[in-house]
This record gives sequence, structure tokens and C-alpha cells, in this order.
Amino acid sequence: MQPWIAPSILSADFARLGAEVEAVLEAGADLIHFDVMDNHYVPNLTIGPLVCQALRKHGVVAPIDVHLMVRPVDRIVPDFAAAGATFITFHPEATEHIDRTVALIREHGCKPGLVFNPATPLDYLDYTLELIDMVLIMSVNPGFAGQQFIPTSLRKLADARARIRASGREVRLEIDGGIKTDNIAAAAAAGADTFVAGSAIFGSRDYAQTIREMRRQIGGVTAKAKAAATPIGDRRPGARRVR
Repeated sequence: MQPWIAPSILSADFARLGAEVEAVLEAGADLIHFDVMDNHYVPNLTIGPLVCQALRKHGVVAPIDVHLMVRPVDRIVPDFAAAGATFITFHPEATEHIDRTVALIREHGCKPGLVFNPATPLDYLDYTLELIDMVLIMSVNPGFAGQQFIPTSLRKLADARARIRASGREVRLEIDGGIKTDNIAAAAAAGADTFVAGSAIFGSRDYAQTIREMRRQIGGVTAKAKAAATPIGDRRPGARRVR
């Protein structure tokens, strides 16, 4: 799947949010990541459906990736769907009935996904992977922007990628937390195809340059993977493979 860059508006200038979202999309972002915190499931309070709706009314047509860090989940799903969400992801431990929440998201026209905290096992995927469109691996503990990347998340990414590959389905594998230009390649090599970056983009002087560098780092991983998959006899210009 084509790699996606998803700037997290949690790190944007909220006094000019519409302009900030326009700027990162013009700079080459693929979708907008929307962090919803309730000061209950996580120790912070951020934004709700009205902000999502306001961005749509502002003219934003790009996909909006809503990450719910709330408990309970089901009550707010219809509101975000009506506000214009594209993806809605949630933490399995934040709902009483995971299947019911997944079905609710899809019934309201959005693509469902599950989110895994650094210490949350992937076992939930044994029973849900065929039902969802995105797996989000947290590489920080959720609740605040600007945290440091947790390296063991790379192992979890690789495990999730193996599960997705075995399923035969096109499921997005997203990484969120501490992603920057100097570690995005490691996340791509571990299997991520969707990269949430907040302060790394919104805290930079040139959004377009930062996003280009991220894509360059991802592209280097992709090129190496393609080279490794190419038979040695086919790597030289004009070479013919011996059968």
C-alpha cells in the first residue's frame, strides 16, 4: 500500500487551525490525524466532533483519521461520523463489546480500526482483523504530544504486519508517537505504511521540506526491499534470468 503521512493536529496552532490543516495538505500530507482525548481514559482533554465538522465546513476534503482515546466509545461514534470522519479507531480495552463498536463505526459509513498501546497485546486481532481497516500501533503512551518514541514498538509493528500479511486483506498499519525524520525509516522497515507525525511537522519551519524528507526516508526502505526481492540475475541492466 502507498505510504501515507498523517500530521496530527494536536501539535498545530489551534488559533489558526483551518489554515494549519490547509498548509500541511498543500505540503503533501495524505490525511489528517485527529486526536480525541477525554480526561478519563487518558489524562488530557482535547477536541470533539464540532472541530471535525468545522474543518469540513472550512473546505477540508482530505480523509480525517479520528483516534478515539475515550471511554466509553460507542456514544461518540455517530457524532464523529456525522461530523465527517473517514477512519475511526479506538482502544479495545475502552469498550465493553469490540465487535459491536466495530459494527457501529461501519454502519455509520466510516472505516473502523483498533489501537494498541505499547503494553497492549495484539491478541485482540485474532478475532477482529477480518473486520477492520486499520491497525494503529502506539509508539508512546497516549495522552500528550511530544513524547519520545518507544523502540519496542518496532517489534510490535513487525508482528502486526505479519498478521496482516497472513490475513490477505488490505489493512492499513499506522504508527503514532514520536515519529520524526530520523526514525520514520525504522518504522517503515518494520511494516508501517501510515505515519502520524505531530510536532515533527507542525514544529518545523518548512512543512513541505519535512514531509519530503519523510517520504525520502520511507522511499529508501522501499527501494531496499524491492532490491532484496529481485533475483540476483535480474539486478544488472540488460541481464536475463537463467531458468
